[in-house]
Amino acid sequence: MTRARSILALLLALCAVVVTGCAGFPTDGPPEYGMQNGGTGDGSQNVAFIPNRPQPGATPQQIVEGFIDAGSGPGVTGNWDVAREFLAPSIADDWAPEAGVIVDERAERDYVETQEGVVDFASEVVASVDDKGAYERADLSPGSWPFRLEKQSDGEWRITETPDGIWLDEAQFPTVFHRYPLMYFDTSVQYLVPDVRWFPVTKAAGSIADALVNKTPSEWLVDSVYTAFPDGVTAVPSVLVDDDGVAEVALSDGVLGANREALDRMLTQLEESLRTAGVTEVVMTVESIPIDAEPVAVRSTRVPAAPLVLTEAGFGFLTGDEVDKIPGLSAAVESVPAVSVQVGPERDLAAARLDSGAVVRLSSAGTDPESLDTRSGLVDPTIDGYGTVWSVPRDDPSALHAYLPGGDMVEVADAWSGATAIAGMALSRDGARIAAVVSAGGRTALWVAGVVRDEDGVPIRLGTPVPQLAVVGGAVVGVTRIGVTWIDEASVGVLSSGDAETTVLEQVVGGPTSVSTGASDMASIAGGSGISSLRLRAEDGTLYVKRGTAWQPTATGIIVLATQQGAPQ
Repeated sequence: MTRARSILALLLALCAVVVTGCAGFPTDGPPEYGMQNGGTGDGSQNVAFIPNRPQPGATPQQIVEGFIDAGSGPGVTGNWDVAREFLAPSIADDWAPEAGVIVDERAERDYVETQEGVVDFASEVVASVDDKGAYERADLSPGSWPFRLEKQSDGEWRITETPDGIWLDEAQFPTVFHRYPLMYFDTSVQYLVPDVRWFPVTKAAGSIADALVNKTPSEWLVDSVYTAFPDGVTAVPSVLVDDDGVAEVALSDGVLGANREALDRMLTQLEESLRTAGVTEVVMTVESIPIDAEPVAVRSTRVPAAPLVLTEAGFGFLTGDEVDKIPGLSAAVESVPAVSVQVGPERDLAAARLDSGAVVRLSSAGTDPESLDTRSGLVDPTIDGYGTVWSVPRDDPSALHAYLPGGDMVEVADAWSGATAIAGMALSRDGARIAAVVSAGGRTALWVAGVVRDEDGVPIRLGTPVPQLAVVGGAVVGVTRIGVTWIDEASVGVLSSGDAETTVLEQVVGGPTSVSTGASDMASIAGGSGISSLRLRAEDGTLYVKRGTAWQPTATGIIVLATQQGAPQ
C-alpha cells in the first residue's frame, strides 16, 4: 500500500508540473511551466513553457491569442512547432520566429476583432531583440499588429498573415531566452570584450557560433574590438555539445589559410563565448577533421574582493580593521587631498580628483603628483591600462580630454554628441568601452560607447552610444550625487542619490536593468568581484555592501572609496 501511494503521489506531482491545456482552450492565463525534454544545447536541464495547442472551434481572437502565447515555447528543436499550428499551411513554413522578439507586459495585451477574420493585437512594449540577438530597451511604448485569418477546409480558423518574430511577456523572456556574451578581443589583444546577445536556450550553442563567426559585432562596438575570424570563414550554425560539454564547431575550409596564432585566438573566442552555454571545450573542424589549436592566455578584469579605500590609517585594501597598502602608490595617494581615486591595473598609476577640483595623475615611482586638468567643474576622472587619464567638465560633455603618460593631451572626438551635461564616467577595465551618465533631451540616462584607438592605443574618438540604456532621472542638476562604476565586464552600476533616497541601477550593457534603493546619504559607488559586487560609501564614511537586495554596513571611517581597473598579471 505504501509503494502504491508513493507512485500515485509521483504521478500527481508530474501532472502538476506538466500541463498541456487539454481540458480546453484558455483565454485568460499564460502557458504552463514544464520540464523541457531533450538537449538544450547549453549542457543543462531547463524549465520551459509548454504552450497550448489550438482547440477545435476556437474563434479568430482565441487563435491569435494562442499564437502569441505559443511564442514562449520554442520546443526541443527551437522551431516553435506549436506556434506554427496556429498558422495556415500556406504560411506555416515561411514564418520566421527568429526574426526578433517583442518583450511586452502580458497584463496589457489587448485583442480586438475589427471585422470577420481580422484581429488587431496591441501591447505595451518593454524591449525588443533583433535577429542578431541584440537587446534594446523601449520606453514602455504601445505597439499594434494586425492579423488576418481564414477558415480552412476543416472549418477551423487559422492565421494567414502575421509579422515575423515572436512576443514574450517580460517575466517569460529570461526563461525562454538567456544572456550569452560573444567574446571579441580588445584592439591590444590582451583582453576579451563581451558583446551581450540573447538567444533561445534550446539552441544556444549554434546561435552563439553563428553570431560570433558569421556576423559582425554590434554596431556600437565594431570599431573598438578585434576578431580573429577573417572574412570568408564561416561556421555551420548547428553545434552539437556532448555529455562532457565538448562542442564541435564546423568551419569552412577558408580557415586553413590562417596562421597558428590566429587559430589559437579563434579557439579562444569560441570557447569563452560558448562557456555560458555549458561548453567546457571546443573542437574546431573542417570537414570533420579537427584543427590543431590551443586557447591563448588573456588578461582578467577581476579585481580583489577587499575594498580599496582611504582611511585615517592610509590608502589600501581594507581587510577587517587593517589597511593593506600598495607599495609606492599608497604614499602618493596619501600625500594629496583626494576626493576620488581610480587605480590602474598595474597599481603603479592612479587618477585622482583633488578637493580643489583639479585632476592629477599619481605614481608609485615617488614623483610629485602630475597636474593634468584644471578646468572648472570636472567630474571624477578615469584611467585606462595604458596609463592614460580621462577627464571632462560637468557642463561640457564633448570636451573629453585624454592625458597620455608622456604628458600629451588628446581631445577625444565625437564624445557624447547631443548631451548637455555629464555627471560621471568610467572606462571598462578592458579599455574598450566607456560609460557615462549624461543629460540629454531633458532627462538623465546611462550611455555606453565604444572607445576607438589607434595602433598605439591612443584614443581617437568614441563610437555611437548603445541605444536605450537605463534612465536615471531628470536633469543632472536635479540630483545631489551621481556615481558610475563597472561592476564586471558586462554590467555598469549607477548611483543616484538625492534628498529623499538613493537609487542604485545595475545595467547589463545589452540587457535589462535592475534597481535597488537605500538611504539618502550615499556619496560614491565602486564595483567589486564575487558575491558582494557593489559597494557604497555614505557621507558619514560608512561603507555598505550589497547582500541580496539589501545594503548592509560593513565598515566606518572611509574617507574615499576608490575604484580599480583590474589587477597586476
